[in-house]
Amino acid sequence: MAAHTSPMSPTPPARLTTPFGFASTADEVLAGVDLAGTRALVTGATSGVGTETARALAAAGAAVTLGVRNVDAGRATAAAITESTGNRDVTVGRLDLVDLGSVRAFAEQWDGPLHMLVNNAGIMALPELTRTPEGREMQFAVNFLGHFALTTGLHDALARAEGARIVSLSSNAHTFCPPVLDDLDYRWRVYNPIGAYGDSKTATVLLAVEAGRRWAADGIRANAVHPGAIATNLQQHTGGLRTPVERRKSVGQGAATSVLVAASPLLGGVSGRYFEDCGEAEVLGERPELYGGGVAPFALDAGNARRLWEAATRLLA
Repeated sequence: MAAHTSPMSPTPPARLTTPFGFASTADEVLAGVDLAGTRALVTGATSGVGTETARALAAAGAAVTLGVRNVDAGRATAAAITESTGNRDVTVGRLDLVDLGSVRAFAEQWDGPLHMLVNNAGIMALPELTRTPEGREMQFAVNFLGHFALTTGLHDALARAEGARIVSLSSNAHTFCPPVLDDLDYRWRVYNPIGAYGDSKTATVLLAVEAGRRWAADGIRANAVHPGAIATNLQQHTGGLRTPVERRKSVGQGAATSVLVAASPLLGGVSGRYFEDCGEAEVLGERPELYGGGVAPFALDAGNARRLWEAATRLLA
C-alpha cells in the first residue's frame, strides 16, 4: 500500500523553534529544569545516546529506569549515572524488544505513573535479512514493533502521569522510505539493509503521530526526533559513521533533542511532530540530499499512522 496524503489536509501549524540548536547539549537543554517527582523510562540505555539521555534526565532529578536486554551492562550504566549525578533513583529492568513476551512482562510489572517514555533502542543496517521467531524483519521488529508493544502496554501508566510525553527516535533515513504496509516483513521486496532501516524509522515517526492523536484526551503527548549523526555502536554494520565531519555530533549533542522533547517546558502540549537539532523539522517536498534534514510528509500523514497502528495491532494479536 503506497503512502497516502489527503488533498484536504489542514494547513500545518507553524514550525516550533527553541533557543537551542545543532550544537546544544542535553545538559544545556535541561539547565534549570527540575524533574524531581517524575519518572522516566529509556530503552537501549547502556550505550551512546541512550546512556546520555538517561544521565541527563537523572541529573535533572528524574527517577530513571533503564530498559535493557543486558541487565549486567544496565546495572553498570546505572551505577555510573548515580556516581556522576548523585541521583540514586536509577534502576534497571530487563527488556528485550525482540521478545514480545519480555516486552509484555516489563509493561505488566510497571507500577505507578510514567511521565517520560523515550523509545531510544535501535539496530541499523543488518547485512542479511534476519527474522524474529514470529517472522518479522528484525529492524522493523526492534526499532518499531517492540516499541509499539511497549508503548501500548504502558498506556495506563502514561495516562496516570497526567501529562506524559513519548519520545520516538527516528532518523533522516526515513526520508528514503515511504511506508509499504503490504510488505512490512520483506516477503516480496528485495532486502536492502539501509532500506529496511529507513522503513523502521518511518514507522517510529508514525507511532508518535498516532499515539499523540489517540491518546490526546489522556494528556499524553508524543513526538519523534532525529538525534543527528553520532558515532556509536549503531554503525557496527556500516563500517562506522560516514556523515561529513561538519555534520557530526557528540553524544551530548545527540541526546539534546531527545531530552528537549521529553522534558523541556518549552514543548508542553506539543504532539505529533518531528524534531531535529532542537527544533521542529521542515516538512519536505522531495527527498533531500544524502545527509540532509527535514521530515517527509508521508511520515506525518494521519492516514498512514492509523493504518500502521492497526497493522501492528494485528501482528501483536
